Amino acid sequence: MAEIPAQSGPKDRAPGIGENEATGSLTSYTIGLAFALLLTGASFVVSQTSLLWAPGVSAGLAVLAIAQMGVHLVFFLHISTGRDNTNNVLALAFGVLIVTLVVAGSLWIIANLNANMISPSAIMQMQQ
Repeated sequence: MAEIPAQSGPKDRAPGIGENEATGSLTSYTIGLAFALLLTGASFVVSQTSLLWAPGVSAGLAVLAIAQMGVHLVFFLHISTGRDNTNNVLALAFGVLIVTLVVAGSLWIIANLNANMISPSAIMQMQQ
């Protein structure tokens, strides 16, 4: 059987990482810092002004927070979808799954407790 040679196309690497670099360069970290500061500033602007419709502020902040996480993963942790990062991506996906389960479970428990809680007026009547 003949062995199929690897394709010599562009590598799937995190921004700022050269062909033989193991980690990012100062340029990569500087770009990441600029994006992080920009997103942080944008979240303050969104929360402190009437730029977004009031009910949409929380959704806007959630979008900016997810973008901030993406910047940190790519520019500072150098997680990309290249072959050499398969374990990192799987660990990240597992971590996201665990956090999602913990948050969803907590919200479910809080909602269940809130639905089954005695009203304050009933507590006051029991104390008399």
